[in-house]
Amino acid sequence: MRTLKAELASAHVTTVRVLASDTVSIETGALVVGFHASPGGPQVAPGADDLDSTLGASLATALGAVGFTGKSEEIAKIPSLGAVPAPLILAVGLGDRPEGGYDLESLRRAAGAAARALAGTASAAFTLPASTAEQVEAVTLGALLGAYDFTRYRTGERKDPVAEISVLSGAEGADAAAERASTVADAVALVRDLVNMPPSDLWPAKFADIAEDVATKAGLTVEVLDETALKEGGFGGITGVGQGSVNPPRLVRLAHTHPDAARTIAFVGKGITFDSGGLSLKPANSMDWMKSDMGGAGAVLGALITIARLGVPINAVGYLCLAENMPSGTAMRPSDVLHTFSGKTVEVLNTDAEGRLVLVDGIARAAQDNPDLIVDVATLTGAQIVSLGWRTSGVMANDDALRDEVVEVSVAQGEGAWGMPLPAELRKGLDSPVADIANLNPDRWGGMLAAGIFLREFVPEGVRWAHIDMAGPAFNKMEPYGYTPKGGTGATTRTLVALAERYALRAAD
Repeated sequence: MRTLKAELASAHVTTVRVLASDTVSIETGALVVGFHASPGGPQVAPGADDLDSTLGASLATALGAVGFTGKSEEIAKIPSLGAVPAPLILAVGLGDRPEGGYDLESLRRAAGAAARALAGTASAAFTLPASTAEQVEAVTLGALLGAYDFTRYRTGERKDPVAEISVLSGAEGADAAAERASTVADAVALVRDLVNMPPSDLWPAKFADIAEDVATKAGLTVEVLDETALKEGGFGGITGVGQGSVNPPRLVRLAHTHPDAARTIAFVGKGITFDSGGLSLKPANSMDWMKSDMGGAGAVLGALITIARLGVPINAVGYLCLAENMPSGTAMRPSDVLHTFSGKTVEVLNTDAEGRLVLVDGIARAAQDNPDLIVDVATLTGAQIVSLGWRTSGVMANDDALRDEVVEVSVAQGEGAWGMPLPAELRKGLDSPVADIANLNPDRWGGMLAAGIFLREFVPEGVRWAHIDMAGPAFNKMEPYGYTPKGGTGATTRTLVALAERYALRAAD
């Protein structure tokens, strides 16, 4: 047995134990059991076979009596009445029994739903299917992410998340898999916390301080450019967006180097710590959740920390483009012209199209690292939500194969994504009579795509680049589901880590 810890940044620690134990003798506060749906009623899933032989029929009958069917993420709690040491049995649905192997995302979501339902329980043992290291990682990660709760500002009584999680498995490599899941969950929790923090507690300089602290502890090299350095360095996009706020902008560069690395990958994150829209002010009902507009920078920070802690054999750099977009007497105005780090000029037609302005400075700077790939991540457009909804990011690229690869990796991580085109005819809408390009196409149609086309203009020739617009997925305004809480989700963090690992393996081959 090995004890592992994932430090969730919301003031609690969830301990993970991997046990090669049976379900009928383990002492725990709650026993989580997976069930499949079937025409004859719920059936115990693999992993709890000994429980099935002990009281499976009576347990399935009791669950059926309370209306439990076994559909995906369905939850039912029943007392064990002494049949097992755990006083509580929590049944979680896995849907129909799969004909092939288990979909890892279904295991992550089931474990997450169960962990969230166990708030206030001291300990729980998970007996979901976990016969392989990959399944152990999925169950552990789902449980840890489902146990997340942002409690920093609550003063009343609350139910603490489940404090100790046991994953029952004898799979080879189970300990390492659980440890990896703990590392990833720790980073995602940090990103969620940053997204959930109010802008009064997270302005650009504060974000930069937090990033420098956690990144340095993870072994990353950190460089922070303040407003003076940004102005002197010619970062006109970031400076222009941030000039209207009393909280000046920052650019944070994070770097992970590995002695065996043969490739370099660069991530660029939009980090607008609050987006009022600037002088092109947003309506009130579009502004109340704009604390989440730094989710891209949060994802880059979380990914770089994870890459460093896992020791991925790749060189990775991350840029956090941090600014607060506010209206004031010093704010940038519609019709202003900004001189960006790339040397290109941009006419500002709408100050609420600010994310792309900070990103182009980050992209141009990242290109100087001579990466094999640049991926930018941003809560960029409302058009993404209109087109793809709240759970599916839009992916664009200057290479169709790269776009499809990013989508594939994202979907495999359970982070919905869909490939989108960059139609050539939309470029003309970005023409400016006074500058190299305008920051907005006045025509509202195709807004997500036009934003991608704008960013592509700042990618140097020969550099492979992809853009992930996650305006909806970064912040869940609806009810929790699976392992996803209400509020900050930590979206795209795991996708970036998986991309880095893929490119590291490709270099090794």
